[in-house]
Amino acid sequence: MTDEIVKLWPELMWIRNEDLREKTAKTWELALQRSVLKAEDLQKIPFTLLAGPDLKVSFMAHKRCVVHVAKEAGDKMNEFFKDELPVNMDVLLAGAILADVGKLLEYELDKDGKSFQGKYGKYLRHPFSGVSLAEECGVPAEVCHIIATHAGEGDMVKRTVEAYVVHHADFMTFEPFRDRLK
Repeated sequence: MTDEIVKLWPELMWIRNEDLREKTAKTWELALQRSVLKAEDLQKIPFTLLAGPDLKVSFMAHKRCVVHVAKEAGDKMNEFFKDELPVNMDVLLAGAILADVGKLLEYELDKDGKSFQGKYGKYLRHPFSGVSLAEECGVPAEVCHIIATHAGEGDMVKRTVEAYVVHHADFMTFEPFRDRLK
């Protein structure tokens, strides 16, 4: 696990399973290697391509918020529902951290540093490219399922408990911004 990835994702340390933590980090490393984006770009570019000039929430601010919201929700579900609806926190956290990793292949930058959907992204949205990257790094199917189903594409399949949590954490931190989008 590189220092760059640990700096980008301190939440990786919340994943107790060392093998899963390493595979999650490796997926981000691979995505950055294949992307035109650098780690520092992720701190600047808007979290959505739909953003207008007034939206200042960065990609990483949104992504890290999703992970924190998902963690808190998973903890509370385990506290209140115990064995009736258990949440595998390592799977949940890895899935939340990896949900948008495919955007690194979907996004490109123009000459002014503004992000846009590139040719690759027009053919394959980030849930698909994210799963591909994660599988290449040995991420287990239950985490890949979260990547695949966190966005609208997931409305076509039955989500796991962890996938529901990540999906809702992602959308509850996106939908309120809709009025501010183009």
